[in-house]
Amino acid sequence: MKLKTMTMEWTGDTLVLIDQRRLPFEEVYVTCADYRAVALAIKEMVVRGAPAIGATAAFGYVLGAKEITRKTYNYEQAVLQMKSVKETLAKTRPTAVNLFWALDRMEKRLIEHGKFEGLSKALEDEAIKIAKEDIETNKAIGRHGAALLEDGFTVLTHCNAGALATVDYGTALGVLRAAKEQGKRIKVYADETRPYLQGARLTAWELMKDGFDVTLISDNMAGWVMKQGKINAVIVGADRIAANGDVANKIGTYMVAVLAKKHGIPFYVAAPLSTIDLSIKSGKEIPIEERSHEEVATCGGKRIAPNNVNIYNPAFDVTEHELVTAIITEKGVVYPPYEENLKKLFEE
Repeated sequence: MKLKTMTMEWTGDTLVLIDQRRLPFEEVYVTCADYRAVALAIKEMVVRGAPAIGATAAFGYVLGAKEITRKTYNYEQAVLQMKSVKETLAKTRPTAVNLFWALDRMEKRLIEHGKFEGLSKALEDEAIKIAKEDIETNKAIGRHGAALLEDGFTVLTHCNAGALATVDYGTALGVLRAAKEQGKRIKVYADETRPYLQGARLTAWELMKDGFDVTLISDNMAGWVMKQGKINAVIVGADRIAANGDVANKIGTYMVAVLAKKHGIPFYVAAPLSTIDLSIKSGKEIPIEERSHEEVATCGGKRIAPNNVNIYNPAFDVTEHELVTAIITEKGVVYPPYEENLKKLFEE
């Protein structure tokens, strides 16, 4: 079975990913023929965005299974070797919980299958199921979130939580798409999102392709734009949500949330249940990835900082639940108290 979306294409033997590092100037694709190539693509941000990383890792797991089943005819040995595949993929990005959720689900399917015959096919079917479920999940998030937006609203978003951050459609941008599909006129302000510029390169590109009225601003303009009364709501995605509703998202999100609180603007987080990690009590337990210092020291391949200057480059920050108006999931909009109400989602 094959699958093709804006973000990825599964051919049955390879995973083809749009290289998000090259957008918006070039549409270049990276073909991954084994799980090691998939791991590298995740680590080097060929693909990014928590749901997209999860689905990509699932297909990487399938490629690992295909390689191992060509070398052995023993189920027990295959299960043992797949632990190494999972470990390689799991080490790529520490913050996005969807990565670990998808790999755990794939490993569970491996154990459930229980035999060597048809193993790769069973895992391939599961990965495709994860990918297709993600699209339907995003559309459900979009429908629930669109109800929060009125005709004529202007929304501020940070980073990219669109089709490129998922298998397709998007979480935060999925809400905007759903509102537009309902006939609502929605304008968007997109933060550029330094240092990797996902807002400038990806969000602006996606929204323009979809015909949105989108305005790009630098990150340090958000507060002034809010003060001028230009923003009706803020919608962002998430890479991990703790049991108490604390949200880890792209660096700069916390700053936007504080500014939204100051100006009385609702701050919404759009994310699937797979991003909610009830195993951790608060955002203090979320591991924060620190990326290459070159991302801060350079822009567009050109150095903009003095040589040997000290640099700190956390890829994510944590927004406390007190700053979050509501969390939009595929099961509905969740309001405080989050510790109680997020738990109910999984009990249902």
